Amino acid sequence: MSERFLESAKGEPYSVTLTAIPNIPEVTAGSDIASILINSTDLAGIRIEDGDIFAVAHKIISKAENQLINLGEVVPSERAFEVAGITEKDPRLIELILRESQEISRMRPGLIIVKHRLGFTCANAGIDRSNVPQNSDDDTVLLLPIDPDESASRIHTAIEERTNRLVGIIIVDSHGRPFRLGTTGTAIGVAGVTALWDRRGETDRYGYELQHTEVGTADEIAAAASLMMGQGDEGTPAVHIGGLKLPPVVGHAVDLIRLKVKDLYQ
Repeated sequence: MSERFLESAKGEPYSVTLTAIPNIPEVTAGSDIASILINSTDLAGIRIEDGDIFAVAHKIISKAENQLINLGEVVPSERAFEVAGITEKDPRLIELILRESQEISRMRPGLIIVKHRLGFTCANAGIDRSNVPQNSDDDTVLLLPIDPDESASRIHTAIEERTNRLVGIIIVDSHGRPFRLGTTGTAIGVAGVTALWDRRGETDRYGYELQHTEVGTADEIAAAASLMMGQGDEGTPAVHIGGLKLPPVVGHAVDLIRLKVKDLYQ
């Protein structure tokens, strides 16, 4: 793989293209995401090349994996009722949040932030109602994929087998950040592309050896793609990225999780 991925350019201008992929059909349980990406890209006249990256909103992955839950079928625990009393949220939703979490990080009326079972910290354990088809009681919510890195790996393998092109896959969710307003795209699943670019030991333009520089490459790509995906009714849950020059090291979203012993905010 390494010989087909481009090394980072040093001082040489180059262009990167990000294209929101049109023609993405409604995704339901069992949908073949790899086929959808290939077909929709082809219909849009986008040629898939080695080193291209597909950034995909987690919601179509979750829908394909049947992660839709009807709150009417959820029985809250005693702990869920306790937390619901503090957060003023539906105890059935709180029950799902607790099931999807390792621990509660912070909570107050209207807000609960947790350490997700996958290791990252986010609000509501990533459970959401937006862009989710609802039943008559408006009680349907969508959970994150069970294993986003594995989901990305399956899609990555399927696209490479069907196109004979080496591509990267990044599954994107919208997360808030401490001390900053607004959400930004974050990589929760990665395959076939660098997730964390360790540049320690390299030198800068003045010969200084970098001591602490680790670049969250997958998160930066996810944030850029998220601008094109949108958060409302845009209907563009996948973005094609071409021409990006990255080191020939592939990784996974789990590479981006800071260990608790090194995290000053936990």
